[in-house]
Amino acid sequence: MLLYESLADEFAAQISAGHMHPGDRLPSVRHLAQQRQLSVSTVVQALRTLESRGMVEARPQSGYYVRVRHGRVLAVPARQRLEKPVVVGLSQRLLSVLHANEAPGIVPFGSALPSPDLMISQRLSRLYASVARRYPQLLSGTSHAALNEPLLLRAIVHRALEWGCAIAPEEVVVTNACTEAMSLCLRVVTKPGDTVAVEAPTYYVMLQLLESMGLRALEIPTDPQTGVSIEALDLATRERKIAACLLIPNAGNPLGCVMPDAHKQRVADMLASRNVPLIEDDIYGDICFTPARPRPVYAFDRSGNTMLCTSFSKTVSPAFRLGFVAAGKRGAEIALEKTLTSGKSNPLCQRVMAELLDTRGYDAHLRTLRRRLADQVARTRDAVMRHFPGEVRVTEPAGGLVLWVELPQHVDATELHKQAIARGIGFVPGEMFSANGRFKNHMRLACGHPWQSSFDDAIKTLGQMVCAASVTGGV
Repeated sequence: MLLYESLADEFAAQISAGHMHPGDRLPSVRHLAQQRQLSVSTVVQALRTLESRGMVEARPQSGYYVRVRHGRVLAVPARQRLEKPVVVGLSQRLLSVLHANEAPGIVPFGSALPSPDLMISQRLSRLYASVARRYPQLLSGTSHAALNEPLLLRAIVHRALEWGCAIAPEEVVVTNACTEAMSLCLRVVTKPGDTVAVEAPTYYVMLQLLESMGLRALEIPTDPQTGVSIEALDLATRERKIAACLLIPNAGNPLGCVMPDAHKQRVADMLASRNVPLIEDDIYGDICFTPARPRPVYAFDRSGNTMLCTSFSKTVSPAFRLGFVAAGKRGAEIALEKTLTSGKSNPLCQRVMAELLDTRGYDAHLRTLRRRLADQVARTRDAVMRHFPGEVRVTEPAGGLVLWVELPQHVDATELHKQAIARGIGFVPGEMFSANGRFKNHMRLACGHPWQSSFDDAIKTLGQMVCAASVTGGV
């Protein structure tokens, strides 16, 4: 870790732990440089890193202060009476929204993908050409028995140790991105008509998977700071027959929260004791803004009940379509399902990814990516706070690249989306993140692209539209 990153992470930990309060003044640049025996430029870079994460703010002629935070979404209370599981039916409506968001010229607040400017496309292209030249056999054959390229398998196992995960090689199955990993897990542990517990709100692709397999969703209230309600999950798994849980504990989409370690331990123990499989989506683990990469629930599970799913889509390239599942005690079942449905994932891509993970440059890329995403999220959030009505609430994500915005109760975000598209602005309405059609007055804003003045203009336009809807009694 670079010196400025170490200093920034030290202050970030102090702020997150509550040892420094909003409005507190940080020591001066000169004082810190003398105290820590660092250069002034190193200290300034550390403070600017904290500023990009939205944790401190510079005041002219005064110094740096812990930033006063406003507008956090209220915690969702755990309900004592569980809602009924529901059949999911949102794919057609969702596809209409996604297609509209991807039209040429639309401001890209709708797509939760990092901008190509943040990716390492040129390095990946050179490496791809080099690997294809050195190992032409990877282009001419595949295997139904050996699903994983040995070098990639070794790289995955070694990198997982840095997350606090001891993954056995025999439980790893390389997949076509994270979506296939979750799909394989669901196919192994559920059958049509079963009930799967999900967060509320949750990522709409998870709901699409349940819909495609004829599964029912049971929505569990989720806190925007600490993740899924442990009490509600406990009640659900005691009182109902739950075939599996599908959760995103680290920087979940759309809330961006990181579940505390103590909660992860409770979830792992509870579900293992009740034999309820956990399918864990950890695709955002590497782009959390926490001082250290948060551990997945998988790291706390000693029973093999947790299936850890992830991919490199958010950190290397969305087009690369390469991920994996660490399937715990169900490794053989997942491997068989993968063999029967899609066979071995592209061996050339696997070799390229293995060599990329083996370079120091990959970790440097992750550090830069996290800083830039934190900056983009903070800038977008600040624009929402400046331009949206005062009663609007917005999350303060601990990672990822999206914001969850709660609008006034009577504002219909789906209708607002139609008007926004007509004015060249995309986002995803909140009801797409619920099987029950809840969160109608919510919206998800993606922050994957480097900030530019036109984005501030677009947020201002959205704020004006929300204000107008508030005055007229709804969109």
